[in-house]
Amino acid sequence: QVQLVESGGGLVQAGDSLKLSCAASGHTFSIRIMGWFRQVPGKEREFVACLRWNSFSTYYADSMKDRFTISRATSENTLYLQIDNLKPEDTAVYYCAASRSVASRSIESGDYDYWGQGAQVTVSS
Repeated sequence: QVQLVESGGGLVQAGDSLKLSCAASGHTFSIRIMGWFRQVPGKEREFVACLRWNSFSTYYADSMKDRFTISRATSENTLYLQIDNLKPEDTAVYYCAASRSVASRSIESGDYDYWGQGAQVTVSS
């Protein structure tokens, strides 16, 4: 089992930057890909970006390439999501997820085996 705990969410103003963290623990040796998703009430969970755990290669949803940066700490089992120039439409619960898949990338929520509890990000205009 892998446990994921997000942190860094909160209330911010439009134009601000925010960095979310996701600490992984447990059987982290099984992780092959980690990703970020976001969800607003009444909508499906939306893929943001993913990162292959060993190679650090990244992949972004087309609409997320400009302002979102996914990264990981080299010495810690921590995943990050930097969001720049936040907009009110970025308001959502942000989830990190871990996958044991050997695929080059995973963009579907069903590809992931473990999920964090979510971090609320609210952007005021």
